[in-house]
Amino acid sequence: MNFQVIEKADKKHTLIIPLTTKDLVLNLESLTTNFGLPSAVAQDFKASNEETLLIYGSQAGLSEKILLLGLGDNFKTETLRNAIRLVFHKQKEKLGEEVIIHLDYVVEKAVEQEVATAVEACANGAELATYQIAKFKQEEKPAKFPQNVSFVFPTHLNSLTQQAIKRGVILASTQQKVFDLVNLPPNILNSLKLAEFAEEAGKAYNFSVKVLHLEEIKAIGLGGLLAINQGSDTPPTFIIMEYKPEKQTTKKVGLVGKGVTFDTGGISIKPSEGMWQMKCDMAGAAAVIGAVEAAARLALPVHVIGVVPATDNMLSGKAIYPGSIIKTYSGLSVEIEDTDAEGRVILADGLAYIKKNFEPDVIIDLATLTGACVVALGYHAAGMFTNNDELAIQLSKIGEQTGEKVWRLPLWEEYDKQIKSDMADVKNLGGRPAGAVTAAKFLEKFIDKHPAWVHLDIAGVAFTDNPYSSARSATGYGVRLLTNFLSQF
Repeated sequence: MNFQVIEKADKKHTLIIPLTTKDLVLNLESLTTNFGLPSAVAQDFKASNEETLLIYGSQAGLSEKILLLGLGDNFKTETLRNAIRLVFHKQKEKLGEEVIIHLDYVVEKAVEQEVATAVEACANGAELATYQIAKFKQEEKPAKFPQNVSFVFPTHLNSLTQQAIKRGVILASTQQKVFDLVNLPPNILNSLKLAEFAEEAGKAYNFSVKVLHLEEIKAIGLGGLLAINQGSDTPPTFIIMEYKPEKQTTKKVGLVGKGVTFDTGGISIKPSEGMWQMKCDMAGAAAVIGAVEAAARLALPVHVIGVVPATDNMLSGKAIYPGSIIKTYSGLSVEIEDTDAEGRVILADGLAYIKKNFEPDVIIDLATLTGACVVALGYHAAGMFTNNDELAIQLSKIGEQTGEKVWRLPLWEEYDKQIKSDMADVKNLGGRPAGAVTAAKFLEKFIDKHPAWVHLDIAGVAFTDNPYSSARSATGYGVRLLTNFLSQF
């Protein structure tokens, strides 16, 4: 799909006009005069969110087809992105080869930031719509999408809009790779393949990738990762990615992603129903790999380190027992009360490693960590835990802007009692009450009192029901959130 900016539209295209309910009422006369729409159009089209009305032929006046696209009561960038993606996904055959997206009714051309944000959202949404989940079907006809998508703006906005298009397309490309990683079946994507993917991304986009394999992992004492990997026939990997901008910078952000490529629960085995979904338990790792790639491709002026401890959590005669005590990279001992609370154990090594070896200004970890977070927040926001109020405010704002929402939950000292162990420094489970909080409190012990740490529990938002597949599939959560944070850091 090609994107371009033009000064004037011709008739050989489908014109998409996004409208809020307010825009429709205020601009009905303009729509009738400028685009030849019948005045009775408001009887059939109310501009409800994701509502569409396609008008053909002579009625359309200046275009072969006009598609009115509803955005609901209030304009939001994420609503526009989702509506464009859904239209390009569901109505791709009707759109034809040439499409123009007319944004005059939802953005003010004099406000350049509004223009850039809306254009980026449209380019991102249209490109995301091209993702094909059916990677393994023997006979799958390739979908036919529009070849050219244009925006009509005056020439003085060319540079601004071209940059917005570039950013939207790069983010969509990165998100689609994250979709693939999270959607791939676990017999194909394991810890070794995940490391290979990171290495290929590093070669393609000029950031460094170092992969530690079993003997190196043993040598430096990544005891949490080794413990969870005990039951597996596939060795673990520990992936260290580093992007440095061309111009030297003192700004440094560390990202850590949980890379459990399949989670049976180990000896504390999960129920069989829905276990297939545990291929998504590396969505945090995928988001971190995607964010580092996006930072490199967009040449962001910030030093980014990404760390991914990767393994599956399998059940075998070698698997770690509940009640075992292990020593982690930090030196802290952990009592493994439940082998299905494995993600926090490997993250403990990742957090301690990035703090000790890189000393970033900010550390953010992402993990599909707890069902308790899904119970608390459902499927609409990640749980955010942080010891830094400024970061909480910033990420909350970016979450609203990108649609990848976060909601802050407490890190009060009172919760420490639930993870106190009689025999070890800490235990890996705090019981059912406040399960997402006690998981975060566990992780907090491995940041060595770093003053700017954020934990994002993405269990409810990384792999969900959505209009783009018949079963649950990847959302790519975290790529836009992290990339926007890095852009503003």
